[in-house]
Amino acid sequence: MGKIKHLRIQTKKRNAAIVTSPGNYQIREGALEPNIIIHTYTPEEYSVTEVESFQGIDTHLNKYSSSTHWIEIRGLGNLELIEYIQNKFSIHKLVIEDIVNNSQRPKLDEYDTYLFAVSRMLCINEELEVQNEQLSFILTENILISFQEGYTDCLEPVRDRLESGKGNIRQNDTSYLLYELMDIVLDNYFTLLEKLGEELDVIEEIAYRRAGKAVIYESQQVKRIMFIIRRCAWPERDKINDMMRSSSPLITSQTKTFLRDAYDHCMQIIDLVESLKDITTSIIDMNLSFVSNRMNEIMKVLTIISSIFIPLTFIAGVYGMNFAYQDPATGKILTQNMPELYDENGYVYTMLVMLAIAILQLIYFWRKGWLRS
Repeated sequence: MGKIKHLRIQTKKRNAAIVTSPGNYQIREGALEPNIIIHTYTPEEYSVTEVESFQGIDTHLNKYSSSTHWIEIRGLGNLELIEYIQNKFSIHKLVIEDIVNNSQRPKLDEYDTYLFAVSRMLCINEELEVQNEQLSFILTENILISFQEGYTDCLEPVRDRLESGKGNIRQNDTSYLLYELMDIVLDNYFTLLEKLGEELDVIEEIAYRRAGKAVIYESQQVKRIMFIIRRCAWPERDKINDMMRSSSPLITSQTKTFLRDAYDHCMQIIDLVESLKDITTSIIDMNLSFVSNRMNEIMKVLTIISSIFIPLTFIAGVYGMNFAYQDPATGKILTQNMPELYDENGYVYTMLVMLAIAILQLIYFWRKGWLRS
């Protein structure tokens, strides 16, 4: 069974104090050193170059100034690189602050010479943990820059398309490349929802076999993941809607046509999340019903056992009083004080009577249907 064992929610601390002015930023403690990969392409050619520093970016862009570039930056642990990006492309300091502080919701900000977009990338790692990372984009006329805080991602299909040249990706501008990357992010939402659906099927089977606290715990884990997906999908839908309505020349009309499809995907994701939430709630309610029914069955058995032994206990209690049949002082026979205690077969008769009462009760309970599951 492929099961999500642990939900990883990345909580980010604000690097700047509350009194610090907006736009001030600093590298988060423990941030990874950046890997810089430049994908350069034209309709006919494609190349991948890994550079060591921002000087390598500058050299590469000057060398291939007529090509289209996707600059991948994985890891945000180098302040000089961030400052170079800010100065090279005249990026507003508020944008840089949003890139460095990875706690933004999906959004689109428009500026005169570039667009800034944010997506939330949900991936499942090898340990079956859900990772929620920010994926930031700066879109210019022929350059797209993406920022990730970690080294792993789910963007490999886009790289494969760029390398193979299949589809429209190398024939279009950077706005289309941005659409492709956003679409891959949404596709991974579908993959995650599919795995959650499979997990719910397994949890439902467990609930049928042995309802208990484990079912509620697993269901709540799945529900928490769906809350994260919903928190990502709703603003992602609004961001795509803003891109479709944008008047910026950086987003072409052809790209807007494809963005409509991405918008539909967002709506499907939201609908799937709501459906799976309903299923999760139903499983929890069903599990509680099973537990309650099982408890009722146990209580019914205990009640039947108690009902059988109540008259038997009464008889045993009566004959356990042991009143004397003869007054030891006067020798007088006390006829009302349990003469059965001195009957030769009194014990046998009493046990037979008790057995007959128990059998009659069982027959009565059976006819009433109380002994049937």
